[in-house]
Amino acid sequence: MNTKITHVALVVKNKDEAVEFYTKKVGFEKKSDYNPPAGDRWVTVGPKGQDLELTLWQAGSSDPDGLASNWRPGSIPPIVMTVDDCRKISADLKSRGMQFKREPEENPYAVSALFVDPDGNSFQINQYKQRGS
Repeated sequence: MNTKITHVALVVKNKDEAVEFYTKKVGFEKKSDYNPPAGDRWVTVGPKGQDLELTLWQAGSSDPDGLASNWRPGSIPPIVMTVDDCRKISADLKSRGMQFKREPEENPYAVSALFVDPDGNSFQINQYKQRGS
């Protein structure tokens, strides 16, 4: 199978507020925004220059199969992002008002930090160590 993951659903309380948070504070770009006349708005954000998109799914939205009825903001494990300099990125995000649950800290495999969005969804940023360091 030749495939790649392009979208991850992220449950939020309000799509407009989530778009503003991810574009203004995190620095992602809006990738798509469709508002069909007979359906829910489809809006995605993601890191600039990458194919990965977070599909912002508003809690309480209906879906044809009823699968989303139990989805809640902040109920998934952290989304992990790789960065070149965890401390620098953390300082930059803090300067934009980001609240960290875990400040950058060294562990056996990386320097890591953890922040959450206004809906409680968590993001871990990792600066991985070179093998053998």
